[in-house]
Amino acid sequence: MTVVVDPSAIVAALVDGGPDGEWARSGLAGQALAAPAHLYVEVSAVLRRSVLSGQLGRDVAALAHRDLVQLPLTVFPFEPLAGRVWALHPTVTSYDGAFVALAEALDVPLWTLDRRLARASGPTCTFRVPGP
Repeated sequence: MTVVVDPSAIVAALVDGGPDGEWARSGLAGQALAAPAHLYVEVSAVLRRSVLSGQLGRDVAALAHRDLVQLPLTVFPFEPLAGRVWALHPTVTSYDGAFVALAEALDVPLWTLDRRLARASGPTCTFRVPGP
């Protein structure tokens, strides 16, 4: 099955040793992963920020960054999603809107740790978040 993954789910899968990481790794294993192309930049930025803040070691982040670009991920350009991203702008950021728009276009779930996004009004896709 294809699923859309957002940066929070990918970061958790790559570096989180806790329950969120386990949720992401086990849930995404064997799935066909899809995302807007800017996923790579967003995950890279999170890894950088985590290193600079001392939350993540430089070596761990470097390995995660290497693994990021090797993920079996189908990426989609922004242009076909732009109209829906803009339609979501009152309640969803443009960054998150691209993930929502892609999940809606593909009619597949969006995997995220962002519960606020999952509760936002406007999106019509199904969300998968950790926990009950």
